[in-house]
Amino acid sequence: MNKKQIAILGSTGSIGTQALEVIDEHSDLYEVYCLTANNKVELLAEQAHRFSPAAIVIANEARYDELKALMHDRPDIKVYAGARALDEIVEADPIDMVLTAMVGFAGLTPTIHAIKAHKTICLANKETLVVAGELICRLSQEYRASILPVDSEHSAIFQSLVGEDQNEIDKILLTASGGPFRTKTMEEIARVTKADALRHPTWDMGAKITIDSASMMNKGFEVIEAKWLFGVEASQIQVLVHPQSIVHSAVQFQDGSVKAQLGVPDMRLPIQYAFSFPQRLPLSGERLDLFKAQKLEFFEPDLQKFRCLAMAYEALGRGGNMPCIVNAANEIVNRAFLEDRCSFLQMGDIIAETMQRATFIKTPTLDDYMQTDAEARRIATELLRPL
Repeated sequence: MNKKQIAILGSTGSIGTQALEVIDEHSDLYEVYCLTANNKVELLAEQAHRFSPAAIVIANEARYDELKALMHDRPDIKVYAGARALDEIVEADPIDMVLTAMVGFAGLTPTIHAIKAHKTICLANKETLVVAGELICRLSQEYRASILPVDSEHSAIFQSLVGEDQNEIDKILLTASGGPFRTKTMEEIARVTKADALRHPTWDMGAKITIDSASMMNKGFEVIEAKWLFGVEASQIQVLVHPQSIVHSAVQFQDGSVKAQLGVPDMRLPIQYAFSFPQRLPLSGERLDLFKAQKLEFFEPDLQKFRCLAMAYEALGRGGNMPCIVNAANEIVNRAFLEDRCSFLQMGDIIAETMQRATFIKTPTLDDYMQTDAEARRIATELLRPL
């Protein structure tokens, strides 16, 4: 049996490195065809030496020479650089699956190119569906390219729907840990630092997603993503704050039955399930012990405290390019917060103001999304004020 050839976009990030662990554990089934990164040339070169892909790509062209030098002893591995190289590499004939683990808007065009090349998409880049969900869903149908969710919550929903065929969904129950500030007052949240925000209580993730989790913008993006992945309306998606992160999400059907997927917080499971679907393969690691899980708690999210979640719902309701505007503004303020140029609460203020100022387009094209992203980033950057 031929091994599945996998391209990993963003192999040096949290999802990418765990995907390589899955591939290593099942090296009889999977093989790395391509690895890409944005800036981490040393780790990318290390991964390339270990997994021997056909090609590697560094998105930041300024670091091409450095990467090339690190790969001088492996002339069998092609080295490329730049955004165009990312778009082109996913079209390579041998590739069966593309894991889109890049963070942010940058994952959109490589995903589109992979869909048009009829690749199976293992989607970990939620911004792709947040920014251009309608376009991506239309293209996936047109080119018959499957999209398999990798986010733990969307994978849980997907797993809960397997075997249900055409049974109608009454409600999607999207769980959230609540992040590190769930029990803090607004006065306390006003004083939090990036170090506080980066201490996620249950998940080990990259810095950008960890900050988005603390503001609950990450959950807002997952609401938008769920709409496109599962064909439901915003009113059918309910967010439940679940601090234990054991129930990864659930589906309620029209007869009142609820199916959920439970497990320990381990991203390797949804990654592997996307790779192996519809099969379940053995996976090393900790198992959920329900005798030790003393309680499972669920709370309604505080939309005043976590206004980013409310703004995501608003963007979804308005449709068009509004989610694109929110995503672009969020990427700017998230980076500013990590660089101590923005307070935690100021992030929400800037996103809200950008939503008011940016040009709204009801039926955007791909070019419109590109222009919207640039405009919203410019507005959010101008709104940043020195602390």
